[in-house]
Amino acid sequence: MDAAAAAVPVEELTSGASGRIIPVFKNLRQSILSYDSLRRSLLLIYSFFVWILLLLPRLHRISAAASPPSSPRTASSSVRRRKFGIRRDEEDTMRRRALAEEVEMATEGSSWCRWTTSLFFGVKWNALFCRSWLPVSGELRGILIIIHGLNEHSGRYTNFAKQLVSYKFGAYAMDWIGHGGSDGLHGYVPSLDHVVDDTAAFLEKIKSKNPGVPCFLFGHSTGGAVVLKAASYPHVEEMLEGVILTSPALRVKPAHPIVGAVAPIFSLVAPRFQFKGANKRGIPVSRDPAALLAKYSDPLVYTGPIRVRTGHEILRISSYLMRNFRSVTVPFFVLHGTADRVTDPLASQDLYNEAPSEFKNIKLYEGFLHDLLFEPEREEIAQDIIDWMESRLTPACPEEANDLS
Repeated sequence: MDAAAAAVPVEELTSGASGRIIPVFKNLRQSILSYDSLRRSLLLIYSFFVWILLLLPRLHRISAAASPPSSPRTASSSVRRRKFGIRRDEEDTMRRRALAEEVEMATEGSSWCRWTTSLFFGVKWNALFCRSWLPVSGELRGILIIIHGLNEHSGRYTNFAKQLVSYKFGAYAMDWIGHGGSDGLHGYVPSLDHVVDDTAAFLEKIKSKNPGVPCFLFGHSTGGAVVLKAASYPHVEEMLEGVILTSPALRVKPAHPIVGAVAPIFSLVAPRFQFKGANKRGIPVSRDPAALLAKYSDPLVYTGPIRVRTGHEILRISSYLMRNFRSVTVPFFVLHGTADRVTDPLASQDLYNEAPSEFKNIKLYEGFLHDLLFEPEREEIAQDIIDWMESRLTPACPEEANDLS
């Protein structure tokens, strides 16, 4: 199975769960520059941007001192533009929130499942759209909190949630900032650390509402990276029975070294800038044509080019996690398709090999693609997750607990 995973070419700079790859400056790979020339060019470009950033505040002060005060008309025009931008973002948020409310969360014959939607205010006081699915009767065996991947939203996980409820597990889900029905510019993530903190705060809220009920965190793709980093905090780990990671974004690399070097600069200078025309080529994320059509025709799924700050945040969290595999002690179950070309299945194998967690499992699905819970075998994969959660709630010897694959 490892050999099969090794043969799969993984594209760089993933946009996460959207299943699209943004190969920025990819043509530079074909450059005839030598290594030394490339290194000198890289240092020159990096120095230029640092110089510009250092010089801009001084130039602004000199210009402000030398220039006459702005006319009331000019100042009024600037204020109007800012207000227009804010109003436009707010209108887009309300439009998406209305669409999020319309997502079907139950079907006829699902009287055994009750569902709700709500708003949760994150660490930066952004309104985050949330969903819950709970069994109508019977004792709640546990709760799974779902953190979706980049560019998608929590409503896509309704079928998975209903399967959980049928086994007396509750499900809660939260849209990140800039996603689904939550506040923010669609597809823009100013900081994944904020998403990590929002996840921790959401978990704490769910625990307080359900005292004594075991809780698990689930994350897909970039959401898997968010969950793994959140679970690295001791106060979060102690609230959890374990985490489940599907196709986690653990080894994400830019299309060229120069991108990694200038990304921090660009993310400060033009954080919302989109790499237009960079995603001309789609990467299949499911072997089910109907699932692909549903995903990319969903108005709540962001399909535009990735934004500079968002791309930089993916690189940053991926780099952090790769450096800290040996500090992962939370119980985890990582699932990955060997044919995934969005995130690297070998990185999941490295996590399993290097993490010192006493209770850990990995399952690699031969020939499966990125969106595991939207593959034709989605129900079997969901059942693997439920079985793992049940194994965490049932005392067993370590040898039995770690033999799921």
